[in-house]
Amino acid sequence: MIKILVLIAGLAIIGFIVWWFFGKHEAAEEVANVTDNNQIVDIEVNGGYSPEVVVLKKGVPAELNFTRKDASSCLDRVVLSDFGINQELPQNEKETVKIDTSKSGEYQWACGMDMFHGKLIIE
Repeated sequence: MIKILVLIAGLAIIGFIVWWFFGKHEAAEEVANVTDNNQIVDIEVNGGYSPEVVVLKKGVPAELNFTRKDASSCLDRVVLSDFGINQELPQNEKETVKIDTSKSGEYQWACGMDMFHGKLIIE
């Protein structure tokens, strides 16, 4: 009987791990509002990025305001390689990153260790 319980518990743990790493999870998305011919989106950095997906309007100047609340060194930078940006994010301070919105497309951003990711959509 104990072997069956251990087997069931082991399978449940394996199932959870597979779901956690390979399952499709909902990502928080925010569409930027255009005000005074500018787009501003606030992104909280705390164990990841929230929102994780940002939608910007093409041709309108944009700023992403990252505020890092997480003390881990992994999240102390944000890298948008398609834009040549590798910006330090001081803890508990708002750091503005200006985005060139002249070309539409989907672009990725990541932490300095490439463990946490976000997506920028320009349409």
